Amino acid sequence: MTFSKNRRQLGGAVFAGFISIVAAANGDAPPKLSLADAKNLALQRNWDVLIARSGVDAATGQFLAVKEFPNPTVSLSTARLAGHNEATSIGNAYWDRGYDSIVSINQLVEIAGKRRARQTAAKQGMRGATARFYDAKRTLEQSVAKAYLALLLAKENARILTESSGYMQREADIARARNQAGDLSDSDTKQILINAEQLQLQAASAEAQAAQARAQLATLLGGGGGSGDWEASDTLQQLADQGAESSNEPPKSGERPDVLAAESDLRAAEANLKLQRALRVPDPTLLVEYERNPMPPGPPPPDTLGVGVSFPLPLWNRNSGNIKAAEAAREQSALALGKARAQAVLDILNARVAFREAQERRQRYQATIGPQAAKVRETVAFAYEKGGASLVDLLEAERTDNDVRLATAQALSDAAGASADLKAARAALTESDLSRRSP
Repeated sequence: MTFSKNRRQLGGAVFAGFISIVAAANGDAPPKLSLADAKNLALQRNWDVLIARSGVDAATGQFLAVKEFPNPTVSLSTARLAGHNEATSIGNAYWDRGYDSIVSINQLVEIAGKRRARQTAAKQGMRGATARFYDAKRTLEQSVAKAYLALLLAKENARILTESSGYMQREADIARARNQAGDLSDSDTKQILINAEQLQLQAASAEAQAAQARAQLATLLGGGGGSGDWEASDTLQQLADQGAESSNEPPKSGERPDVLAAESDLRAAEANLKLQRALRVPDPTLLVEYERNPMPPGPPPPDTLGVGVSFPLPLWNRNSGNIKAAEAAREQSALALGKARAQAVLDILNARVAFREAQERRQRYQATIGPQAAKVRETVAFAYEKGGASLVDLLEAERTDNDVRLATAQALSDAAGASADLKAARAALTESDLSRRSP
């Protein structure tokens, strides 16, 4: 708990220092936060990562505990010997009578491979906890990227809608002039103003969505969900381009951390099954005993050294219930491993399909559909200003251009998000990576 709290305090100090440095560099401008910086801050302060790191500490402690040998047991007993007429050679007073003192040491010895099975299970538990820590990092980076993109998309939508509302406001000014000249009816002018106000309301709704996305991102960064005095420095275009470049990287060797964790669970379950079967064999307890008996000479001698052994008799309990439960746990772990591997394959397949679709969609919007819609809007607006186009044509062109620009922003966000999904789906660790890395 203290370890995680210290790390969290350190992460908060790093975050505060980062914000203050950037704010000082920018003067009065809000500090900037890139996606890479957001990921680094989240890895230091996020609750799930801190919990996963403490899980590694707990598993490591458990492994160290099972490596220790059981402590021996020492016992000491003293009993007064003889009756009223028996005494030592010194005299017959009460304190002169003989006492029998016994010191014994008992040591439990584990046999039938119990110790090895217990250590194997604990080692796999530590390995699984480490894999889960890196899986928490993998999913956290994916979640931070999605939240960051949601913030950028909401801000871009608000900008587009505000800009579209400005276009309509300018058309409304032109409509008023034409109305005063008798070329346009009042109803047409009001229709343009209504559309402009609707766009303003939609822009306000997008700003609210941006505030929600900011709060979600702040929570992932380990904060309390506040908005934070910072601005995103990356753009949708930059992140989409970076995602297209990173997708060309060859996949890493190894398996995903969640699959490695499931493998560790299976190995730990197999080791626990061996342990439960070995527990049917009773463990002996070795005994070494020394007895001091100050009676007069004669058998037995005054000093006696003895050895012995004891063990429980497996008459009523053969550990069958625990063995049955361990077999079921091993079967569940095997099924969970198969499911994790299948899910990893499915995630990669879905991410690749989504990435290709999003990249093609954003390229078409940016290369052809977007420029064409903007050109049509400009042409119809010019014609409407000169009286060569109807109000219906103007509103339709404005609506189409607005929808296309919103769809282009969505395509950029989808492309960058699909890249983050593909990166998370393809994340892999080898056995050497897992043993070499530490949280």
